Amino acid sequence: MTQHTPSPKAFSTTQLVLLALVCVGFAIAPQLIVKAPNEPTMGLVQRIFYFHVPCAWQTMIGAFIAGGASALYLFRGSEKSRQVAIAAAELAVVFGLCVLFTGPLWARKAWGVWWQWDVRLTTSALLWIIFVAALFAEKYGGPGGPRLSAGLMVFGAADVPMIYISVSLWRTIHPKTSVVPTLEPSMRLALWTSVLTFTLLFAVLMSLRMRLQRQRDQLANLKMQAEDAGLFDE
Repeated sequence: MTQHTPSPKAFSTTQLVLLALVCVGFAIAPQLIVKAPNEPTMGLVQRIFYFHVPCAWQTMIGAFIAGGASALYLFRGSEKSRQVAIAAAELAVVFGLCVLFTGPLWARKAWGVWWQWDVRLTTSALLWIIFVAALFAEKYGGPGGPRLSAGLMVFGAADVPMIYISVSLWRTIHPKTSVVPTLEPSMRLALWTSVLTFTLLFAVLMSLRMRLQRQRDQLANLKMQAEDAGLFDE
């Protein structure tokens, strides 16, 4: 009788637990945001803050992970590090796009314009462009693409501290990081609940994307072995 290999589970137990916590967070966070008071100057539009800041946090986490894993790949040639870097870079791009989309919505109300070449905005846009370029280099850069991609990711990770301290070093119209401790308790609770929820979501997506990357690499290796064995020859 032919034995069938059981298909892998869609989600591990850990992933299911994290997904459950994410669902709880997304159920609680909106209620806390609604109950939080309006910011006196900007009013209702300030509530974008509770989505914008968590997305920015995940973008920086993704950039740091991608940069660190890329450095290991460049120095040790670890394929696992490369897989981690690709997964983290893609999440940095996704969450970074959310940041670049919500930021102008907030800016239009707060500053009267959609975009300013403010140092924090500019360095954030640069970070996103770097990681998009890194992913393109990985996919279309040929034999040297992975190393070029890794170098770009390391460079992108170095931009993260600059983004964070930019509002302290230069004159800027962007709110400073010191504003968070001055928030009212209910506003801080809503913010940190959102940050925690998005961080758990990042962890789930990261683990799923790494598994997908491992499977893609295995498939690519099997295809190369099949080609070397002449299985694709006409």
